[in-house]
Amino acid sequence: MGRPRWLARGRLGVVAVTVILGAAPISAPARALAAASKPNIVLILTDDQTWTSLRAMPVVHDMLIRHGVHFTNAFVVISLCCPSRASILTGQYSHSTGVYANRPPHGGFVAFHPHERSTIATWLHRAGYRTALVGKYLNSYDQAGLSGYVPPGWDRWAAFIESTNLYYNYRLSVNRTIRHYGNRPADYSTDVLKNYAVRFIRRSHGPLFLYFAPFAPHGPPTPAPRDVGRFSKLAPYRPPNFNERDVSDKPRWVRALPRFSPSRVSAIDRARRNAFASLVAVDDAVHAILGALRDTGRLHNTMIVFMSDNGYAFGEHRWAYKMSPYEESIRVPLVIRYDPLTSVGRKDAHLALNIDLAPTFAGLAGVLPATRMDGQSLLRLLKRARPRWRPGFLVEHMVTQLDQPYLPAYCAVRTRRHIYVVYKYSTSPRYNSELYDLIRDPFELRNRVKDPGYIPVVTAMKRRLKSLCDPPPPGFSLPP
Repeated sequence: MGRPRWLARGRLGVVAVTVILGAAPISAPARALAAASKPNIVLILTDDQTWTSLRAMPVVHDMLIRHGVHFTNAFVVISLCCPSRASILTGQYSHSTGVYANRPPHGGFVAFHPHERSTIATWLHRAGYRTALVGKYLNSYDQAGLSGYVPPGWDRWAAFIESTNLYYNYRLSVNRTIRHYGNRPADYSTDVLKNYAVRFIRRSHGPLFLYFAPFAPHGPPTPAPRDVGRFSKLAPYRPPNFNERDVSDKPRWVRALPRFSPSRVSAIDRARRNAFASLVAVDDAVHAILGALRDTGRLHNTMIVFMSDNGYAFGEHRWAYKMSPYEESIRVPLVIRYDPLTSVGRKDAHLALNIDLAPTFAGLAGVLPATRMDGQSLLRLLKRARPRWRPGFLVEHMVTQLDQPYLPAYCAVRTRRHIYVVYKYSTSPRYNSELYDLIRDPFELRNRVKDPGYIPVVTAMKRRLKSLCDPPPPGFSLPP
């Protein structure tokens, strides 16, 4: 078998940024044409943002939430960057994409590469959309990016080469040209990406699709120089499950976690303050993007989606990371503004997922995807159509080299009221399971899986899990 296409280095011309991102500023007739064309779509995807942190973003509140739908029960179906982004691009679960991790063999860019010919980018591009990805694409894209590879469907491309610590000293693949950024204030990545995104909007004609994916607030969270110390007085976060004292009813992997020392608690508090501060520059970028949409006559005809690729725990259940099935890891912010349907802000409590974005965009643009999707279009909810909606969804996880410490493979079912999880340990034939009643116990403190009063719930959830967790993640199987 020959080398992958992205390893065959082509002629990489050096092109000025003004040429790369378009021609002259859009004229008044062009603005009128844009206003009359298909709806534009802008996806703003943050990295590791908790669903409770939107209060750090007044622009998102004033310009999106007040004019859109705030989905208060929004989730990802896998709490890890690369597989979540693969699901967003395709509308599919990990067991459909085969992407479960950030690196090969079951993750990263290489695992997703066979699916790149059928994504929201290719569907919209074929429908006449001008498409751009600005920011983070997929983990392990570095080798392909350095070789000049740009996935199908993207007209404009300004993607990080690396996938970790991307606030300063990073490289971007800008339409096959590698651009280096240093550690000056002007190199702060959220601001650099904002400028690429704004130029794309201002210099494009016809309908556009922008996928804007800054690195913030991914750890180590680093605010822009102007925002350092912005949240120095933020109160420590101490929900009832913070540094949980009694974990005797938790699965083995949680019981093995030590309680945090005072220094570890201080580090978690500091990281949370910096995460909030790093979101201020993202908020500035939202303001600039919406301003460019307004100035080009597009704002009233653009769907703007704000979401995170996964949540993050800041000490809940003795955990300060993602990937777990607990609310802090799987629950995310999701706001959609589309003025023809959402001119007055409101909340929606339906279970909305990252796999719902692709079918939503396809439905809005009137395109027919070439592949089956697992998600559902959110357009029906935006229209207040009161459709039959999913009663629950699957969360899946395989053991990866990123597990800190050992987090076993699992499948879980999350409904409006309950979450049921089954863990399988590769070093033991034994399983652990959890059931939480999220109405009575929103902080998941009391595992009800052995409670006689919840036997009917456990029975129903087992049946639903068997149906959804098929095929199971690599290294996982349900109990007989």
